[in-house]
Amino acid sequence: MVRETLPDSVLEQADEVELIDLPPEDLLQRLKDGKVYVPEQAAEAVRNFFRKGNLIALRELALRRTADRVDVQMRTYMRDHAIRTTWPVTERIIACVGPGPHSVRVIRAAKRFADALRAEWIVAYVETPTHARQTDVDRARLGETLRLAEQLGAETVTLSGSRVSDEILRYARERNVSKIVVGKPEPGRWRRLLVGTIADDLIREGRESDIYVISGEETSNVPYVAPCPPRRIRWTPYARAGGIVTLSTALAWLMFSHFELSNLMMAYLLGVVLVASRSTPGPSILASLLSVAAFDFFFVPPYLTFAVGDTQYIVTFAVMLIVALIISGLTVRIRWLAEAAGQRERRTAALFALSRELAGVRGVQTILEVATRHIVEVFRCRVHVLLPDQGGTLAPQPRPGGYDLDPTELGVSRWVFEHNQLAGRGTATLPGARALYLPLAASQGPIGVLGVRSTDPHALETPEQLHQLETFVGQTAMALERGLLAEEAHAAQVRIETERLRSSLLSSVSHDLRTPLAAITGASSSLLETGDRLDAETRRELLETIGEEANRLNRLVHDLLDMSRLESGSVMAHLEWHPLEEILGAALAHVGKIYPDRQILTRLPDTLPMVSVDDVLIEQVLVNLLDNAGKYSPGDTPIEVAAWVEDDAIVVEVGDSGPGLDPEDLEHIFEKFYRGKRPRGRGVGLGLAICRGFVEAHGGRIWVENRPTGGAAFRFTLPITGTPPIPEAEDV
Repeated sequence: MVRETLPDSVLEQADEVELIDLPPEDLLQRLKDGKVYVPEQAAEAVRNFFRKGNLIALRELALRRTADRVDVQMRTYMRDHAIRTTWPVTERIIACVGPGPHSVRVIRAAKRFADALRAEWIVAYVETPTHARQTDVDRARLGETLRLAEQLGAETVTLSGSRVSDEILRYARERNVSKIVVGKPEPGRWRRLLVGTIADDLIREGRESDIYVISGEETSNVPYVAPCPPRRIRWTPYARAGGIVTLSTALAWLMFSHFELSNLMMAYLLGVVLVASRSTPGPSILASLLSVAAFDFFFVPPYLTFAVGDTQYIVTFAVMLIVALIISGLTVRIRWLAEAAGQRERRTAALFALSRELAGVRGVQTILEVATRHIVEVFRCRVHVLLPDQGGTLAPQPRPGGYDLDPTELGVSRWVFEHNQLAGRGTATLPGARALYLPLAASQGPIGVLGVRSTDPHALETPEQLHQLETFVGQTAMALERGLLAEEAHAAQVRIETERLRSSLLSSVSHDLRTPLAAITGASSSLLETGDRLDAETRRELLETIGEEANRLNRLVHDLLDMSRLESGSVMAHLEWHPLEEILGAALAHVGKIYPDRQILTRLPDTLPMVSVDDVLIEQVLVNLLDNAGKYSPGDTPIEVAAWVEDDAIVVEVGDSGPGLDPEDLEHIFEKFYRGKRPRGRGVGLGLAICRGFVEAHGGRIWVENRPTGGAAFRFTLPITGTPPIPEAEDV
């Protein structure tokens, strides 16, 4: 065990880090020379830990930590000075993936490069306007590909842009990426010559980074994708495009006799913009072609034919078609970017709402209720949460609105919990399950499983929704871990408090039990051994001692029983209407036996109403307060008892003329086993705690104040609720 360690936070918060590097041989020589430890300790250190291999590993660790810090400084410098080129001073790899099957080989190749170079690696996917036209199979395959990259240890990012190569190069310059891995282009020769490929664009424009093009068969190592039904073609947008072109033709026909042909073209371009703003690229292209055809058929001589009398119109048609296609493409792209921004904003808002609400709740069950409610609202599904019980067995948490968990579903959830990987519907692992199960992964491992069952079979197959769900699950896992740690801390605090109370109880009770028992034992032994030789007065004193100590022991046991009843919650106030004078009289009669020569003054108004209380409990409160006043005040001073009505409650006060209480004792005097900073007299500190429990059982409160004239005044309230019964008239 090496205890001479340095926390990472010291390096992270340091303003400057200086590396002093020495070969392991020099370090070992310094140890032998006694420049690090004394000779005996140095020999033990060399033998146990500071071996050459460990020193080499520590040297590499120091060099890497320093290099990481310098890399952060360099990237900060590049950002502050707006340097947009890549400085390949450290190895960082980015892999470009898409929905195609070859992306898996790209990821595995980047993983091998990163392992060989011990470099950081990133997997990036660029969303373009064509993303909206992807099939369900492509989207599901893309989600599985990104998930595979995360399992292999990559950082996955999703970028948005109109051109993949531009976004990849821009992000590579931001992260100072030295190597870019991309799949081999698959399109045919003509498309490659006319449109180009991502690899060609990266090679041509990415001069600062090394470009690696990965080839391979498409069918190898392809992630499992759940079968999806073929997408049906929606003909409504195409019919709408034809209708808008018809309306544009009608508008152009009304303008035909008053405007030039160039102005008529504007009506068709307006129609193309309307179609592109409300549909996909397909209807927009159709509207562009129909607009050129309608313009030729109706407004270019010879009319009502597609023949062209003047060859100059061919240029007009070509320009009109190109302009219409460009306008439709730009309109569709802008609309797609707006929709993508809206989706990101909605995902961010939903995640923010979940995080904000989770941050303000406590308790595992409350956290589960908040998290499941948000997941149900966002994903329109049914949710089940499974957490391990005391024995470590995964058990479903009761929640309304869930789904049935049969043995098969429970088996899938246990597999997810044991392997810390998602499984179930739509995945390659146990795809026959009816729900998708995700691990609630925390810092120390999985703490549970969350199952999601959607009514839509393809609701969670898109990478965006699945990634958002995984983010929700991650936030839930962190909140649950925080809640579980809080419960463990609370339980530990309760155990500490219990041990402290147990120690206080044992120390206090042992002393207070031993004292009366010793007195009783001594007096009884004297009576047994020398009773015949003692005079009557001495025997009487010994018997009185036995009686007093037995009563004291009886009161202590009675207080302990009352305290145990309060803590167990078995104290129930049986309310009945009583005059306070009768309860006080019974308490004074009991205290009079303990303090027969003590003067007790009472001030109770004649108009004091009856109160609904448990007379036995309130009598015990008064007895404890009067006994406390008798213990801690001089015997020649009176004890005062008063009562009055204030704010729909009766206030009862028991005051004495003793030394009073220290300011620090006023807040803690009603706690169990608390006897003050300077304890006086005898007792274990339970009487006042019992008073507080009995008063609070009636809905009142109790407190203490120091009297201006000296001494302490204990006050408690008894609420006046209801109307007392009217006594029946007695028969004459």
